[in-house]
Amino acid sequence: MELKKTALHDIHVKLGARMVEFAGFHMPIQYHSIREEHIRVRKTVGVFDVSHMGEIIISGPKALEMVQKITINDAAKLEIGQVQYSAMCYPDGGIVDDLLVYRFADHYMLVVNASNKDKDYQWILKNKIDDCQVIDQSDAFTQLAVQGKKAEETLQKLTDVNLAAIKFYWFVEGKLADVPMIISRTGYTGEPGFELYFANEYAEKVWNAVMEAGKEFDIEPIGLGARDSLRLEKKMCLYGNDIDETTNPIEAGLGWITKLDKGDFIGREALLKIKEEGPKRKLVAIVLEGQGFPRHGYKIFKDGNEIGHVTSGTVSPILNKGIAMGYVAKEFARVGTELEIEIRAKKVPAIIIKPPFV
Repeated sequence: MELKKTALHDIHVKLGARMVEFAGFHMPIQYHSIREEHIRVRKTVGVFDVSHMGEIIISGPKALEMVQKITINDAAKLEIGQVQYSAMCYPDGGIVDDLLVYRFADHYMLVVNASNKDKDYQWILKNKIDDCQVIDQSDAFTQLAVQGKKAEETLQKLTDVNLAAIKFYWFVEGKLADVPMIISRTGYTGEPGFELYFANEYAEKVWNAVMEAGKEFDIEPIGLGARDSLRLEKKMCLYGNDIDETTNPIEAGLGWITKLDKGDFIGREALLKIKEEGPKRKLVAIVLEGQGFPRHGYKIFKDGNEIGHVTSGTVSPILNKGIAMGYVAKEFARVGTELEIEIRAKKVPAIIIKPPFV
């Protein structure tokens, strides 16, 4: 199968990016050093091409009812121009995907993970109610994430929209670099920043304008490698690692987006039961006290007994220590609990901390 390309593919290649297959796309994993790219975002500003993400539009008289049926957060609370972090679950409480819900005046837009887009779309169609339309518009959008402390200053040069007035998890429709787009104060790095959605035909124009505007802050293109380490330092879940169809939102620490009192939705009965009985395990944040690189699937021990496994891990470029997320049996999930992670047949001491790591 031929890999899909974003509208910025040729720019990434020209910049010498290391390109890899990801979610059916040919994507840049790094341009030079993942560590340097990570630090650039934490210090000033970086730009990610995240056009591989999926955008699914739900419209019609019953659009809200449809969104409420398939997502676990309460979309009825959204005002026009507001964004919500949410998830979709299977009837057993397992997670279909985590996503963002955008509320427009006459429709909703679900922004879903690239690797799940086709599966999500089919799931939504399977559960569709009458009097609403569902359209996959993923291929129509270029999406840029401009992230870091200098993101606002960079982008403000290119627009008359007052970016400072856009609150966290809100968006506006306006022009930036003379291109009509959605300007959203969201992101996956834990830094201040924006995500920009616009038509593919303007991709190179917007990219070049943003790179030029951010020159004084040493703006750099950032690949998927640093995107992963940045989100991990802030304990943001990654589908396929920390959450999937075998995990539920309660044990994953996503109880705060699980609105069991909003009325019926897919998975509600199972999640009510899990909440009442208490989850058997919990997703925790772990810092290594010894040397090592904790990786997905590594076993976690307490007093010689296996109690869980690592779901995501890296060596934090900011802390210069191994950090990880992992599921452990609930009796060992308390902050301050000392445990060990098995790395290459050696048990490395570690401790559970209160997230985020950075």
